[in-house]
Amino acid sequence: MALELEVNGVEAGYGAVRALHGVSIVVRQGETVTLLGTNGNGKSTLMKCIMGMVRPTRGEIALTVDGLRLDLTRMTTAQVVSAGVAMVPEGRRLFPKLTVEENLLLGAFRAEARARIADNLEFCFGAFPALKERRRQLAGSMSGGQQQMVAIGRALMSQPRLLLVDEPSVGLAPILVTQMIDKIRELKEGQGLTVLMAEQNLNQAIRIADRGYIIVHGEVVFHGRSAGELEQNDLVKSYYLGT
Repeated sequence: MALELEVNGVEAGYGAVRALHGVSIVVRQGETVTLLGTNGNGKSTLMKCIMGMVRPTRGEIALTVDGLRLDLTRMTTAQVVSAGVAMVPEGRRLFPKLTVEENLLLGAFRAEARARIADNLEFCFGAFPALKERRRQLAGSMSGGQQQMVAIGRALMSQPRLLLVDEPSVGLAPILVTQMIDKIRELKEGQGLTVLMAEQNLNQAIRIADRGYIIVHGEVVFHGRSAGELEQNDLVKSYYLGT
């Protein structure tokens, strides 16, 4: 079951403000690819373009699934999700006055997932046992780490093949960041997912990334073909390591 995401020469923005300038990346079946960049450099905008939440003004975003090539720029967000793509948004974006279980069930929008809601719910509870204990608790009353578990679980409820994870470390204590990154790797390997992760935390990102891209001011300025290449790049040393 082959899968490939291709982003070619994408330009996008908000009104007169252009956030992406000709961005091109590729994500292949079974990879974990990281987008590195500090705040305001276009990582989240690219994620939203892939999900159909922001329309590019130029360029192509194509998802090939089992030989079928889909033009994501012509699809609604619901259609992108139905094609097997799910996103864990920055800031989690839960419904605070709904319970943990209700938030999870909202992720089962995709037709294939609706047929297996009970199984997928048990899978999420197995991956995050704390959520099963708190299934009746309002999501807004939980800690940041627990809310991030709910956000990841909600995405998994759609049975995605491509998982987009936007800034999973934001607002979490260092020990929780490590646990969350480890959990993403565990879920990716256990479920055969393909992962595109936007992250500022270099040290955490390269722990699970196969390769990655550095985005600066809306442009891809470096493609590291391995975690080692990313770590040794001069831009990374300047931005993240202070050397």
